[in-house]
Amino acid sequence: MRLPKKILITGGPGSGKTTLINELRKRKFECREEIVRNLTLKGKNDGEDQLFLKKPLEFSQSIMKLRVKQFYKKSNKKLVFFDRGVHEIVAYLNFINFENNNDLLNQCKNIKYDSIFVLEPWEKIFISDDCRYETYQESVMIFEEILKIYDYLKMEVQIIKKNTVQKRVDIILNRLKNYL
Repeated sequence: MRLPKKILITGGPGSGKTTLINELRKRKFECREEIVRNLTLKGKNDGEDQLFLKKPLEFSQSIMKLRVKQFYKKSNKKLVFFDRGVHEIVAYLNFINFENNNDLLNQCKNIKYDSIFVLEPWEKIFISDDCRYETYQESVMIFEEILKIYDYLKMEVQIIKKNTVQKRVDIILNRLKNYL
């Protein structure tokens, strides 16, 4: 049996990642969910309003463990889509100017997605909610940090421009046609 191709959908907060993942799921593709939201909600329930901002290294290490486990989870599908990946952990730490991230960066070097799609920031669809503390301007800065980390790691990314959900998914699937 061939190993599935691991496809990453990423971008700054509020760029439409989860909406695209949900559309891919409707089209019967296997998708791995974003993990941060659940950890953030758990932190809120435990009295920590923004766990990432209060304990960035501890929070990031927890996310790394969960995302690595998610990455290595077996599948019998041709493609597996991920709503965010391990590399954004370092991008977020860079965004808040947290410098003690060498261990996390080294872990990231061992994870390779077969294709990486980065959604560009889109103010029209950006929405703040209980788990999203960033402003739209900060979302743009995080997008830039995401591009920087992939450039630093010499990993090729494909930027997905603003468009309807269906067209964005069609663009991604068209670029993956060799895998299907």
